[in-house]
Amino acid sequence: MTTPEAQARNRYFAMAAVNIAATAGAVLGLVIAGRSSSWEGSVLGGAIILSALYVMAVVPRAMARRWRTPPEA
Repeated sequence: MTTPEAQARNRYFAMAAVNIAATAGAVLGLVIAGRSSSWEGSVLGGAIILSALYVMAVVPRAMARRWRTPPEA
């Protein structure tokens, strides 16, 4: 069984990993959009960028909300 401190640390690292992965996805989308010679590639890169920004904004907050300490009854 893990201690509360270790559990909190692991959860923080999980949220940080989500942000790092989303940032990498946004950079990938930027590369795809920048190197594309057709409009389809640019649209695909833009869609990847937008989805990565959405993940960066929503997923860590949802994880924190799910892991919040329940109020004492």
